[in-house]
Amino acid sequence: MSRSDPGDRGSAVAESVMVMALLALIFAAILQFGIIIHVRNTLIDAASAGARYGALGDRTPDDGAARTADLLAGAIPGGERADVSAVVVGGEGTDLVRVTVRTQMPMVGFLSGPVGLEADGHAYRY
Repeated sequence: MSRSDPGDRGSAVAESVMVMALLALIFAAILQFGIIIHVRNTLIDAASAGARYGALGDRTPDDGAARTADLLAGAIPGGERADVSAVVVGGEGTDLVRVTVRTQMPMVGFLSGPVGLEADGHAYRY
């Protein structure tokens, strides 16, 4: 058996540090995208719940928007800063309440700038 080259001493440590840094970067990116998807799903759920609430016979679309804002304030950090709007969309004999939520989510790590998120919720008006 031959002895290893003395110039290769410590190369395993350097290689493992480089691989660990790459794995940490990939892990952070996956974690960030998971958080974005979670916030998006929360926005969709709150907008849908607000639209259903605003579509009730004794409620207005503004009540649905207020309900959506309340749900977001308690569900996600910074949810009280979300832009919530509600309108009645008319069709042929069918009225829909549409609640739209727009917000921005800050990025962590190597990705730059905030991510703009938008979600809509619809419900038939009774």
